[in-house]
Amino acid sequence: MTPHFDAPALRRLLQDAEPTAALPADGLIPAAVLVGLVTGPAPGVLLTKRTAHLRTHSGQVSFPGGRIDPDDSGPEAAALREAQEEVGLDPDRIEILGRMRDFVTSTGYRITPVLALLQPGFAVDPSPHEVAAVFQLPLAVLLDPEAPRRRSLMFAGNPREFWVWPHPEHEIWGATAAILVHLAKRLRSHPGLNHLAHQTNS
Repeated sequence: MTPHFDAPALRRLLQDAEPTAALPADGLIPAAVLVGLVTGPAPGVLLTKRTAHLRTHSGQVSFPGGRIDPDDSGPEAAALREAQEEVGLDPDRIEILGRMRDFVTSTGYRITPVLALLQPGFAVDPSPHEVAAVFQLPLAVLLDPEAPRRRSLMFAGNPREFWVWPHPEHEIWGATAAILVHLAKRLRSHPGLNHLAHQTNS
């Protein structure tokens, strides 16, 4: 049975989510990412791998997105613009559902994840300068509470813990992994996906 993303139900899940914590604005760079849910027979979340020569976060897995420019009307506009520039997503094929809670990174960014449905028939045309690969994290993996793992490493003499998601080809960690953990918790409450969440635990 193909899982069905019910847009009104997803919007309610976003409304019911915990409010964004008050965060200091000084020194934080506003950014937005498009968290695109892929519909159809192979549902998942659209991700990209950044090219190795970029100055920041080179070679890392991320959502399409970037800084919010002064000309952007808000995080939604920034996420749509960046998704079109980076992977060639047509805004007309994207249904914006709402914002998830903000995430602050150790590199000084305040990221607003914009949750969206990618309509059937969408196509990608990745920018060779910015994107090395476009791929999906399958929905079944996302809904499996046992899939993400906590890892730790020493950074500047201090231990740091972070989430990592399994994938046969790419390492998914950092802010992207943390956003996926939050999304997974919300989606497991989605009534139309309960059967698939149950299957991943059986």
